[in-house]
Amino acid sequence: MKPTLFGLSESVYTRIARLVFEEKGVEYEFEEVDIFGDDGVPADYLKLHPFGRIPSLTHGGFALYETSAIIRYVEEAFDGPVLQPDTPELRARMNLIISLLDSYAYRPMIWDVFVERVVVPEEHGTPNEVVISGALHIAQTCLDELELRLGDKQFFLGPELTLADLHAAPMLLYFAQTPEGERMLESKSNLVQWMGHMRLRHSIERTKSIYG
Repeated sequence: MKPTLFGLSESVYTRIARLVFEEKGVEYEFEEVDIFGDDGVPADYLKLHPFGRIPSLTHGGFALYETSAIIRYVEEAFDGPVLQPDTPELRARMNLIISLLDSYAYRPMIWDVFVERVVVPEEHGTPNEVVISGALHIAQTCLDELELRLGDKQFFLGPELTLADLHAAPMLLYFAQTPEGERMLESKSNLVQWMGHMRLRHSIERTKSIYG
């Protein structure tokens, strides 16, 4: 039975999970769940995710939520390219990058800058410049650290793609669409080159949303 992923195509975390499916070459069903609709989180969806967030996963009688759990399950339960390094040191570095993105980068880069600068105007709203301005310092720190950890390697952990790259791509590709993100990335030659490589991957193309 194919696994089913529930989420929104424009969601960063839904895309992270979809990228892992695509890179592993695993066939899966994808069902859109609009948790931001006028009626709120669909009642049936709360049976899968009691906190009403996305994504979530079902596979036969097995159900799972939280992106970090989903991507590791898909990585470990299915055949395909290995997306986790095989040494404790490299795996710890991978997990550090993922945690950095979740804990420090996601909120300022996506909600405070991308959503305010790109999504709000599309919905005929006015960006909150105070929120945007307040997010830039931590966004800069995140970019500095990611640039340092990437170095001149092809991917974050070396010559092979890992979960760290798939976690970072949706966030940085959205952030780069904003004037602030574009300007801040000008001095990050390693990240810019890495983003160029990532944009060429079929998984990135196949998971594009209305925002790219």
